[in-house]
Amino acid sequence: MSSAAASAWRRSLRGALLRGSPWRAGAGPSRQASTASAASSGAAAGPAAAPNKVPPPPRKGRLLTGAMIGLTIAGGAYVSTTDEATLCGWIFKSTELVNPLFALLDAEFAHRLAVIAAAHGFVPREKRPDPPVLGLEVWGRNFTNPIGLAAGFDKNAEAVEGLLGLGFGFVEVGSVTPQPQEGNPKPRIFRLKEHGAVINRCGFNSEGIVVVAKRLGAQHGKRKMEETSSYPSSNSNVKQGGKAGPGILGVNLGKNKTSEDAAADYVQGVHSLSQYADYLVINISSPNTPGLRALQGRKQLRELVKKVHDARDEMQWAEDGPPPLLVKIAPDLSKEDLEDIAAVALSSKLDGLIISNTTIARPPPAEAHPLAQEAGGLSGKPLFDSSTRVLKEMYILTGGTVPLIGCGGVTSGEDAYKKIRSGATLVQLYTALAYGGPALIPRIKAELAECLERDGFKSVQQAVGADCKPKKA
Repeated sequence: MSSAAASAWRRSLRGALLRGSPWRAGAGPSRQASTASAASSGAAAGPAAAPNKVPPPPRKGRLLTGAMIGLTIAGGAYVSTTDEATLCGWIFKSTELVNPLFALLDAEFAHRLAVIAAAHGFVPREKRPDPPVLGLEVWGRNFTNPIGLAAGFDKNAEAVEGLLGLGFGFVEVGSVTPQPQEGNPKPRIFRLKEHGAVINRCGFNSEGIVVVAKRLGAQHGKRKMEETSSYPSSNSNVKQGGKAGPGILGVNLGKNKTSEDAAADYVQGVHSLSQYADYLVINISSPNTPGLRALQGRKQLRELVKKVHDARDEMQWAEDGPPPLLVKIAPDLSKEDLEDIAAVALSSKLDGLIISNTTIARPPPAEAHPLAQEAGGLSGKPLFDSSTRVLKEMYILTGGTVPLIGCGGVTSGEDAYKKIRSGATLVQLYTALAYGGPALIPRIKAELAECLERDGFKSVQQAVGADCKPKKA
């Protein structure tokens, strides 16, 4: 190519980058000026003069363009032919590139963005089956794995389908209050990144029962239609999946900050939301609602559980019966407090306990962090030891007869395994998801399966409470 032609090509390429493609009709003043100039010179030189032509791109440019197109086609062909498990694993792995960007955002804004992404399907969807060793049956329902998402992430049930699609065995929404409330003033969520922890004082910010009931009702109706059209009827006493899809849905109930009758708030939640729940949770352990933790006392808890039980049982239920009722407790309890709760759980026939909520303590090394003095409950890695001690204590106090959900500081499959060996039938996480993103979920499940198989357990249920039982001589 001549130097004049190369110069003309570079000028036309620069014009394309700055103004749009010069080959479109009427593509800007340079094209018009060039045409006008050609016409002018043609008039001066006579009919024999020919208009200037834009030379073809250099050969190297054509080769590079062809190579890029070829790579794109080849990549598309690979994706279309690779097996689903490999592709699914790659998609989950790729989220590790995106998740650090969320750390650059304000904590509450990042949380909101994550909920929106899950609600609109902009998150990976797990297509691979869970390892068989992780499957278990609790409350007459099959869980494909024991790893769940704790309440607090999807407070208003906006993203249930997307979150279950990530591969959780169960998802818990809420806490939901009867009336809408804004919660505490912002800022109210603080990251302690170095310690994998978060302090929050949200204060049950909720859109209220009416809004959440509408969302859950729509999801429930969709699920029923899919069951009717896609699944054959089963005579099994163990329910396959839950009311929101293939996973199990829990609904966590809270009270309004200004309410003077806590029991009435929880009863209202039962009446409005229990029909959509695979299990219900009475949350009496958030440190961010004044007076809430006082409901953990023996007398107060017994009266509260009775009223909520009665409200649930007076409703009409199909053959699968009412949803199980659980209570979520704090990690900041004395031995006497734990004994009182265990006594109520046994005498009132509670279906389960969640251990635990966030802590008002600042366990090391979080105590030295500059943000440690912020008011609110701390979650994440520093909570693991204290919440696991309470879990183990409660398993012993209840004789292993009450299903327990272990929650607090779980960041790996080994952590989940320790919770199970300490008495947890199921395990929840939340803060670890905020730091690790969706890629954390399949990793935890794989690690947990390895732990079980390493120690010779054929199922999760065989390992429950293993560290609380007398060792054989």
